[in-house]
Amino acid sequence: MMVDGEPVLFEILDTCPRSEDELPRDEILQWADGFMLVYSIVDRASFRYLGQLRRHLNNTLPNLQRASLSSSSGAATAGGAPPQQPTQAQQASGPAPVCIVANKADLIHLRQVSTEEGEILAKDADDGFVELTASEQVHQVAQAFADLCRDVYAHRRRSKQSLLDRVFFAGTKGIAAKANDPGGRK
Repeated sequence: MMVDGEPVLFEILDTCPRSEDELPRDEILQWADGFMLVYSIVDRASFRYLGQLRRHLNNTLPNLQRASLSSSSGAATAGGAPPQQPTQAQQASGPAPVCIVANKADLIHLRQVSTEEGEILAKDADDGFVELTASEQVHQVAQAFADLCRDVYAHRRRSKQSLLDRVFFAGTKGIAAKANDPGGRK
């Protein structure tokens, strides 16, 4: 798919649960650069599950990032490459981007979840939101992926900027603090 004139390859992992209580494993959450969470407007249970999943992301991702940062093992994955763990810059830039998608918008006569409910859920978490019919609005589906991709790129830029700030300015603060302490105390 092309996003802003550049080819982008999406790796999509469908984590469709077998039950309403089943949430994605931590490894899956760490793997993703962004999340597209989909519910059906004609299925209130899918909306409730999505709310539960969104709360799980809010609670789990920061803990996973902290755990990854505190572990300094040099373990490698089966392929020999070092494991992909969130950097301090990723932690500072916040959680991975999320787009909430309300599907089956063409089935208005069967609607169980209002547009406003979806918008509120997205706004409360500062997520993107779109309501569409995936089977009929392929362009809107592609647009939702493109928007999420742009959010992921922006998130990565913030991560890099955050790292640069810490590298160049964190040392300056430390030097200034030491210079102001004539006894050399910490």
